[in-house]
Amino acid sequence: MSSLAAARADNFYYPPEWTPKKGSLNKFHGQHALRERARKLDQGILIIRFEMPYHIWCGGCNSMIAKGVRFNAEKKQVGNYYSTKIWSFTMKSACCKHEIVIQTDPQNCQYVIISGATQKVEEYDIVDAETVALPGDEERGKLADPFYRLEHQEEDLQKKKEAEPVLVRLQRVSDERHLDDYALNKALRAKLRSQKKRVAEEEAASRKMGLGIRLLPVAEEDVTAASHVKFASRFDKSRKDKRALINAASIFPGSSGTSTSSKKSLELQSKRRKISAAAASNLLTGGFKPSSWSQNAVSSGRHNGTLVTVRRS
Repeated sequence: MSSLAAARADNFYYPPEWTPKKGSLNKFHGQHALRERARKLDQGILIIRFEMPYHIWCGGCNSMIAKGVRFNAEKKQVGNYYSTKIWSFTMKSACCKHEIVIQTDPQNCQYVIISGATQKVEEYDIVDAETVALPGDEERGKLADPFYRLEHQEEDLQKKKEAEPVLVRLQRVSDERHLDDYALNKALRAKLRSQKKRVAEEEAASRKMGLGIRLLPVAEEDVTAASHVKFASRFDKSRKDKRALINAASIFPGSSGTSTSSKKSLELQSKRRKISAAAASNLLTGGFKPSSWSQNAVSSGRHNGTLVTVRRS
């Protein structure tokens, strides 16, 4: 930003036509020092940034508006509490453009919703929140009475005795954990050293296996899951295929099927016939040793359902 632009942004730039007789720069430009925020100043309204003091429910769409949400609100005075002014803030919700009016309450030191919304009531259980119930205004007034304190002194002492062991034990545990900074630092550094050593060993083991990533340590659940996994062997696969062929084949030997199982069975039968015929021809053409036979010996054999008898004279 140039020096001239910076001067204009800070409202310190005096144009050549300005003279001291024309007054201030705001008067010369015909504008208020607060610019757009003062556009309703003649009605006693100033535009400000208002921050929601607590959670509320929108009266238009019943949506929750959280504490801390900011609005462009119209601020105006609506009364006095003694010498303190009561201010009213009028704004529109972002969810449905519903008008919300909130006023200050100097008597109770809080904000009060006039219209357009309702305050969200948040209740909690003292036991669940693990907090101590603080005495209210009525209880504080009673505690100022010495006779009331004397009557309830024994009860208060009994409550103290019951709560003291728990508080002492909690204080002792807290001291053991957080009192010695050197011991805490030493334990943390020892834990980090052991962790770094374990990571280095795992990376070295992975590099030996030829892997570029670090393997995690073996877990019991992984071992159990891996033991239940069974891979099919070649024998099981072959047996499964044969059973499938048998189930797909026809039960009739003379059926003219075109399936691969019937073709294979026909080829097997033809091979068996050739083998049996070759064996029978060997026996008939003297494919045996004479010394192994007696003169009147009779040898008989059965090949493929055919009885073959040879007699030597």
